[in-house]
Parts: sequence; structure tokens; C-alpha cells
Amino acid sequence: MSLPVPVVTIGLLLMSNVFMTFAWYGHLKDRSAPLVWVIMTSWGIAFFEYLLMVPANRIGYGHFNAAQLKTVQEVITLTVFAGFSVLYLKEPLAWNHILGFAFIAAGAFFIFHKW
Repeated sequence: MSLPVPVVTIGLLLMSNVFMTFAWYGHLKDRSAPLVWVIMTSWGIAFFEYLLMVPANRIGYGHFNAAQLKTVQEVITLTVFAGFSVLYLKEPLAWNHILGFAFIAAGAFFIFHKW
């Protein structure tokens, strides 16, 4: 039994975003490492992000159009980042962060709504 395209696409995008969030922001917790080392490590982590992101877009395209794929990606990115920020970086989300994220998520309605 195969999983529906949206489930596979969103699952792969979710996993890829975990990798990318660590590649982009994981080094901020300990800023003592040399920048060159951080860049090389981030590239290594991003490689795994691409192994998931490219198939997610390939599988999802056709079920979703390109704008919808990008919108799903951005909503997932913000969701993963919010959790990462609170749980890993120990930075609280303020009301204005949540409101800003909500406006972006509300924009998804306009992308997906059939007019």
C-alpha cells in the first residue's frame, strides 16, 4: 500500500526542514567554532536536506502546483523553526512572532483556495 502524495510530500518536506534548520541555525547555540568549520558542517547537513527536499518537490509536483509546494514548504519551515527556536536555542516566541507567523500561514489560504 502506498501513501498518498500529500502525505509523502509533506513528510519529506518536514524531515528536510529539520536538517536545514540545523544547518542554518544550529551553530548559533555555540559560536566558538571557527566559521570555516561551521560552513563546511552546514553544507554537510544541507546535503541530507537536499536528499529529502528534491524528491519531495518531484513527488508533490502535479498534485500541488509550484506555488502550493513553496507555500507548504514555508509553513513547514516556520513551524520547524518555531519549535527549534524554543526547544534548542531556548528563545521564547513572543506574541509578535506568533502573529507574524499566523499572517504567513493565513497567506497559505489564498494560495490554496479555489477562486
